[in-house]
Amino acid sequence: MDVDAVGGRGSWTPGKVAELLGVSPVTLRTWAARYGVGPSLRDDGRHRRYSDTDVRRLQHMQRLIARGLRAREAAAAVFSGLGDTVPEVPAGRRIEELAAAAEGLDFASLAALLDELLDALGPARAWTDVLVPVLSDLGGRWLRGDVCFESEWALTGEISLALQRYSARFANIPPGRAVLLACCPDERHSLPMEVLRAAMVEIGIPAVFLGQLVPAETTAATAAKLQPVVVFLWSMSAGTVDDGLVGRLCRTGFEVVLAGPGWEDRAGREVAWVNDLAAALDLAAERLKA
Repeated sequence: MDVDAVGGRGSWTPGKVAELLGVSPVTLRTWAARYGVGPSLRDDGRHRRYSDTDVRRLQHMQRLIARGLRAREAAAAVFSGLGDTVPEVPAGRRIEELAAAAEGLDFASLAALLDELLDALGPARAWTDVLVPVLSDLGGRWLRGDVCFESEWALTGEISLALQRYSARFANIPPGRAVLLACCPDERHSLPMEVLRAAMVEIGIPAVFLGQLVPAETTAATAAKLQPVVVFLWSMSAGTVDDGLVGRLCRTGFEVVLAGPGWEDRAGREVAWVNDLAAALDLAAERLKA
């Protein structure tokens, strides 16, 4: 992309913005004249140029137009913050948009769509209503022999980044003992725990997420220092469960909750097991109140 750095912000020529959006420069000038959505920067030669923020807003405006809004309504919703003018987007439409962006490896669109999705639905509903269906479809394609690793990689990576951006808004949660979210040492699929963390901090539950492929020693040492209210230990499949880590945490006095389908064969034992987001949130909230 032909983007120059101006004051730490991207600086786009009208021609490049028109090319990116797939519209004519005349359309851009019309939008600027009618709706006040023109470029906000000026270079040394006094030429008007678009900032990164301008471009992201124009992309959002374009998506709203594609969803059926008139250009004036879309411009008002995006540039004036008049969210009431934006109709609710069906989950099916969001799924299609994310799938198309992932297939095209359009990272910028993925980021924008995911931020919009989390703003609209929050992490819990975004996960169950939209993200799980998209990821399940990609998994189904794998089973049918349609290799789409690059699309899945792009989507999961951008989901993780979007959840981090969303969670950062709730950094001022009152201090106190946190919920510790950890993956089993050999577990690579951590997105469900990242969603759980975002959903927890959104409702005021302090939560610490350690990440994927964290050694058992590190998880145990972190728990010893943080003294969490409860430890959720995630496993996606039976091949990644770590009974030794569960026993070690329990012996040192921590309550452990087994999380994820990998633990299904252990369900019903003394250690609690959850396999859905709502149940995990409810259990964490109960433990904080105790």
